[in-house]
Amino acid sequence: MVDMHVHLLSSQVGFKRFYDKLAIMFFARRLGANPKQLIKNSYEEYVNTLIKSVKTSRKIKKITLFGIDEKIDEEGKVLHKDNTVCASNDDVLRLYKKHHDIIIPFFSINPLRSNALELIDKYVDRGFKGAKFMQNYWEIDTNDEKFIPYYEKLKKRDLPVIFHIGSESSLPSNRAYESLKMIELPLKLGLKVIVAHMALSYEPLKILRALKRNPKYYPKEYFTLIEMLKTYDNLYADISAILTPVRAKVLRHLSREKEIHHKLLYASDYPVPFSIMLNSYDLLPSKRFKFVFEKNPFDRYALVINEYFPPESAIYTNYKKVLSDC
Repeated sequence: MVDMHVHLLSSQVGFKRFYDKLAIMFFARRLGANPKQLIKNSYEEYVNTLIKSVKTSRKIKKITLFGIDEKIDEEGKVLHKDNTVCASNDDVLRLYKKHHDIIIPFFSINPLRSNALELIDKYVDRGFKGAKFMQNYWEIDTNDEKFIPYYEKLKKRDLPVIFHIGSESSLPSNRAYESLKMIELPLKLGLKVIVAHMALSYEPLKILRALKRNPKYYPKEYFTLIEMLKTYDNLYADISAILTPVRAKVLRHLSREKEIHHKLLYASDYPVPFSIMLNSYDLLPSKRFKFVFEKNPFDRYALVINEYFPPESAIYTNYKKVLSDC
């Protein structure tokens, strides 16, 4: 299988944010990392852990790897750069050169950059196979027609684009740019669009409701996405971070929506932490307990997904429809 959604962290990462420290405290070992080394040599330990986990995985053959571009204004001035998540395309490229057998590189290029079109060509010529958008972090309206040349370049180079749709907790996010409306123009122009996270959102003040498995409590955009997947030939969706508690509740329902399984892409959102035992899906405690002992984080994620989508499911091979020569 190919994991279609994996993050490279910034080479300046220091895990100083509260969110990072909390994740390290509870999940570092479960993600295959040494907590002390993760604090002492953050980037090196993260990269070594990531590469080792992929190479020792029994389930995953390759990963699509990307960073996140900076938030800039119309003049190109940097407004914000997160020192945890904002890895550069050149960092992705360096890792790809060392581990081309397991990495499929995607770039992240803010379309506000004056040389965005040239950068697309630069990285495609170096082997990059797709693009990652964080328009909710960049605070840009992706339906603005000034971005049409950018989209036309992506289409000409036959590149899929992953759009973050739904709630975001790792980066500052403007909710106005998290909705499915953000893919209207790219879809209309014929791009291969991938909606990340099944468009699942939640409101922090309604967290208990967000954990309920009854479909009547699911976000409306989740159902809208399902209908859109049936309508648009150039639209796909990935199941990244679907094992986080606020998203895992939909797994049984999604597994029964067989009409769209040919449009779903297997993805994890590594290194986003997830819990096996304390989660909102409907697996029996005995089964959860069994999966807890799987040491490889990619395989642990896959074992749970296999319970809802058996190994013969199309979600494990649909990557061939969006990636060229992979």
